[in-house]
Amino acid sequence: MKPIKLISLVVLFMITFGACNQNQDSNDLSKLEEDFRKSISGVTLVGHFTLGENSNLREEKYTIKKVSKISGSIWLFQVRIQYGSNDVTVPLPLNVKWAGDTPIITLTDLSIPGLGTYTARVLIYRDQYAGTWSAEEIKGQLFGRIVREQTSSNANSEN
Repeated sequence: MKPIKLISLVVLFMITFGACNQNQDSNDLSKLEEDFRKSISGVTLVGHFTLGENSNLREEKYTIKKVSKISGSIWLFQVRIQYGSNDVTVPLPLNVKWAGDTPIITLTDLSIPGLGTYTARVLIYRDQYAGTWSAEEIKGQLFGRIVREQTSSNANSEN
């Protein structure tokens, strides 16, 4: 086989394999995104956060009514945020990045009405969350569990 034909055959194989692999990756991502949407809608993140150098844990609660993908990596979270004396319900456009099969919610200098401007990275895996956060000159960590809302059919099946 002539070198030119061999090179052409190798290039054709690489292009074909690459296109198939890219399509498979996009199918995998679509399934991951759909699973994420279902698993994070209708839940409450119940946990704790630290505040600055003070390692005392404080309670937090994020009730996520619905999550929907807007475009690219931007998702709209319909969320109620509760911590300390704060209790606000807001729609938040947030980035969701992927580390393999694990979604990471990211926000950078996002102004949240009634609360301030925040930066955070929050990893979601199965029924738990963990991450870091900062606001102006203070920062901390956060972690907790993800609790699915009880529906009347769930409540009846447990009785």
